[in-house]
Amino acid sequence: MATKGQEDKGLWVSVDRVEYVVGASGPPDRPHQFVYYVTIHNDSARAVTIVGRKWVVRNALGHRLVIEGDGVVGQFPRLAPGEQFHYNSYHLVDSDSEAEGAYLAKDEGGKDLVVRIPAFRLDLPIA
Repeated sequence: MATKGQEDKGLWVSVDRVEYVVGASGPPDRPHQFVYYVTIHNDSARAVTIVGRKWVVRNALGHRLVIEGDGVVGQFPRLAPGEQFHYNSYHLVDSDSEAEGAYLAKDEGGKDLVVRIPAFRLDLPIA
């Protein structure tokens, strides 16, 4: 999924909370789980549908993991002007990391839009 499209200042994302999941078990190469809670806000004058997502997760050594897919948590939410879409999901990491990305949206006329996901930290708890 390319993240090409126009940005609209009325479409924005808030990362509401990030939590380390104690005792979660991921694969050996990414054993640490963080749950994040996100809200997509449509303060624009047009309805939009979220059709895809792209995440980039960088660890402390600078390695990048790119995650792309259709929709958001299995859905293609349509947001009318003034509406919000709340959801939570998770990232699995091997060390302290930072996540950021973008949602690909389409307005009712089929115009591609990009909604940036601000960077947030995934810092392992100090033992």
